[in-house]
Amino acid sequence: MLARVRSATLLGIEAIPLLVECDISGGLPGIHTVGLPDAAVRESADRVRAAIRNAGFEVPPRRITVSLAPADLRKQGAGLDLPIALGILAANGQLPPDRLADLLVLGELALDGAVRRVPGCLPAALMARRAGLSGMIVPLSNREEALSIPGPAVHGVDSLLDAVAALRGERPPQLATAATYQPAPAQAGLDLSDVKGQAHAKRALEVAAAGGHHLLMVGPPGCGKTMLARRLPGILPPLSLDESIELTCIYSAAGLLREPGLLRARPFRAPHHTISAVGLVGGGRGPRPGEITLAHHGVLFLDEMAEFGRSTLDVLRQPLEDGVIVITRIGYAARMPCRFTLIGAMNPCPCGQLGRAERPCGCTPATVANYRSRVSGPLLDRFEIQVEVPPVPITDHATAAPGETSSRLAARVAAARRRREDNIEPALAASARRILYQA
Repeated sequence: MLARVRSATLLGIEAIPLLVECDISGGLPGIHTVGLPDAAVRESADRVRAAIRNAGFEVPPRRITVSLAPADLRKQGAGLDLPIALGILAANGQLPPDRLADLLVLGELALDGAVRRVPGCLPAALMARRAGLSGMIVPLSNREEALSIPGPAVHGVDSLLDAVAALRGERPPQLATAATYQPAPAQAGLDLSDVKGQAHAKRALEVAAAGGHHLLMVGPPGCGKTMLARRLPGILPPLSLDESIELTCIYSAAGLLREPGLLRARPFRAPHHTISAVGLVGGGRGPRPGEITLAHHGVLFLDEMAEFGRSTLDVLRQPLEDGVIVITRIGYAARMPCRFTLIGAMNPCPCGQLGRAERPCGCTPATVANYRSRVSGPLLDRFEIQVEVPPVPITDHATAAPGETSSRLAARVAAARRRREDNIEPALAASARRILYQA
């Protein structure tokens, strides 16, 4: 008997629809998986067999063939355990096959039949909505994630037994409506008023936030570059619903969601200078999103920028221009968004004391020139704003007047962006229409 179950696999941050076909025929007992499975999918045979048996069902002592279509796409992850198990039970007559016809199934199985959380549930929910499916069966711990968007009904199950009972109609499915999206409140504990002095750098930060410009800060250690950069997300406008869904899909695919529901705060990513080019832009056999994709709609902060490998930094040049990164390997091409604000910070020289009166710099001009050349000219050209951040004297910390708060700067940034949308974008659209008309 043949049974079919709909499922999905990840390609970058996108869920690709799969059809899991299970056939039971004569031959030596065993589960044989075809269709370019990776190691985790091949190992699912042992997990599925143990989970079915420990849940109280029968594993037929016959040859079981599991086909994962399309056959030319490599399948990855343990999220196919549950659809394979349900397909085997349906093919063996222990489950009505027609109940699976319009459902998308995802879930990893433990040996005792428990259903574990899997990455990529939200991209799969979006794919199910586009395909017009009526429902999803997902791990209970993924339920709120799948319900973040209006779409198919979501059945959250915590065991194989629960999934079978729901499909047999023995237990009512767990359903809920998607909650109304609310932007994140102001970030607590990080306010620009905490930074004493540095009015010029704060102004540069405000302009960068208003115009979406990349910013490079050059100054000695301890002058406040990192404090300023970490407070940039607090003056950016709140995420819209579409931005939040896109960002949550990225973190879901990367397995980095820590709380249920949509992400509501703009990301701030600060990778260490030892990061590789693959870690920065993404890739691998998966492929997995890199730091530039994890910083989408947010801030990517490169501290001690001159300490990064030059070849690592130069891979940023095209993504900064295009706002997307296409990872191409043998067998796949994954397209991932990466529209972010890049903030760079670096010392003026190797010792960091250049320009300080109280601590003279011991670097030679050749050493300083060599240090600054670690960041290539084409990459420096991507920074529309470059500012020097001088040290603030200790005496000024006690006497400096309180600076403007992040909420006040955020209001000005939001007003500037509204003016741009009201004035510049209609003008660009009109110009485009004139060009098309003249052509």
